[in-house]
Amino acid sequence: MGNPHVLVISLPTQGHIIPTMELSRCLVKHGVKITVVNTDFTHKLVVNALLTEVDTADFIRLVSFPLDQFNDIFVSMPGKVKELIEQTNASDSDDDDKITCVVADGILPWALEIAAEMGIRRASFCTYAATMLNSVSSIPKLIEDGIINHDGAPTKEQMVQLSPTMPSMNTSDFLWVNRGVLESEKVFFEYALRNIRSINLSDWVLCNSAYNLEPGAFDMNPKILPIGPLLASNRSENSTGSFWPEDLSCLKWLDQQATQSVVYVAFGSSTLFDQTQFQEFATGLELSKRQFLWVLRPDIAEKLDDASIKGFQERVGTRGCVISWAPQQKVLEHPSIACFLSHCGWNSTIESLSNGVPLLCWPFVADQFHNENYICNFWKVGLGLKRDNKRGMTTCEEIKNKMDELLENETYKTNAVNLKEQIINSIKEGGSSSNNFKSFVEWLKV
Repeated sequence: MGNPHVLVISLPTQGHIIPTMELSRCLVKHGVKITVVNTDFTHKLVVNALLTEVDTADFIRLVSFPLDQFNDIFVSMPGKVKELIEQTNASDSDDDDKITCVVADGILPWALEIAAEMGIRRASFCTYAATMLNSVSSIPKLIEDGIINHDGAPTKEQMVQLSPTMPSMNTSDFLWVNRGVLESEKVFFEYALRNIRSINLSDWVLCNSAYNLEPGAFDMNPKILPIGPLLASNRSENSTGSFWPEDLSCLKWLDQQATQSVVYVAFGSSTLFDQTQFQEFATGLELSKRQFLWVLRPDIAEKLDDASIKGFQERVGTRGCVISWAPQQKVLEHPSIACFLSHCGWNSTIESLSNGVPLLCWPFVADQFHNENYICNFWKVGLGLKRDNKRGMTTCEEIKNKMDELLENETYKTNAVNLKEQIINSIKEGGSSSNNFKSFVEWLKV
C-alpha cells in the first residue's frame, strides 16, 4: 500500500479544531497525506490566523463547504463529504490520492457511518478527557440505575463513581448537563449520544490525553487510547488551528518579568461575563498587586466599556499586560509564569499541566467542571474560585485570596511539576502515548 490518505473532520469550534490540526500535523510527519474538511466560516478564521505562521498547503490540504448554520454540520455536511470521498476515490483516480481512512470528531458519527458504508477505515478522535467519554458511554446504565432520565437530566444531584478506579463525579458535572450559558441541555445530550455511536463505529478511538492523567478512565474502556497531549510545544513549532492571530508582543513583556511572577489569565474562545462580574474580576486583578498577562477578547462581556478598560490599564500600569489573543503554549512554557487563571477547557488544562503550571479554576460550562474536579481534588495542582451566592458572583476578594493561597503554597507547584514529568514521559520514545500513536500510524499504512 502507498502512503495512506486520511480525511479529517472536526467539530468547527476552537476547542476541537486546535487538537485536530495538531493530530493532522503529527500524522503528516509520519508520511500520511491529510485532507481537513471544514465550514467556510471556520476555514477562513484558521487560514487568516495561519498567515502569521506557515503555509499549511505544503503538508495539509484544506477543504471547506459553504455552510451557514451550526446545525448544517449534521444536516448538509454529510452529503457534501460523501460526494468529496466519491470524487476523490473514483475508479480513474490515482491510488495515492484515494482516501483510505476517515478520522472524525466523536460528535460527528455520520462521518464514520459514511466511511463504513464505503468500506473505508475509520477512527474517532476525542478532544476532551477520556473520563468524559466514559460518562457518555455509561448513559444506558445511568438511565437503567435511575441516575439520569431518558432526556439526560439527573434525577437528583449526587456523586457517582463510573468505575472503582475512577474519581467520583457530580451528576451536575456530566458533559451534557448545561449551565445555562450555551445551548439547551437537550442539544448537549444529543451530542453525547452521538459519541456512543462513534465509539461503536470506530476501528480506533483516539484521545488527546495521557494515561497518567486519568488511568482509571483508560482501564475502564481499553478501546480508548491516549495519544496526547498533542501540543505544538512538543515539536518546538507554532500552534495550528487558532481562530485569531496571536499577539506575540506579550512574549517580550514576559521576558522582562521575574521568574514565576506572572499570573496568566485566559478564558478560552467562548466564555462570556456579564458586566457586573467582569468589573468584579478586573477589580480582583487590581487588588492582587501581582503581575498579570490577561487575554481579553473584545466580545468577552456585553457593552464592554473602552473607557473603563483604559482606566484599569492606567491604574495597574506596567505590572499588567492586556492583549486580545495569546500564543498560549509559548506563554505557559515561559519561565516568568507562576500560575494560570483558566476556564478549565481541556486544551488549556493539558497545556498548563504539560508545563508544570498550577491553575486557578473558573469553569463555566460542560466538561470544564469535571476538569476542575481533577485539577483540585485528584491531581491537586490548583484551587477553585467559589461563587458568593448572596452577591450572585465570584468576588474580587475571593479572586485575590485564592491567588495568594495558590502562589504561597509550594505544594501546588511541586505537584504540577511532578505531573508534568509523567506527561512528558508518555509522549517520549517508548512512552504510552507515543507507542499508541505509532501503532495507529502502522495500522494506517498496512
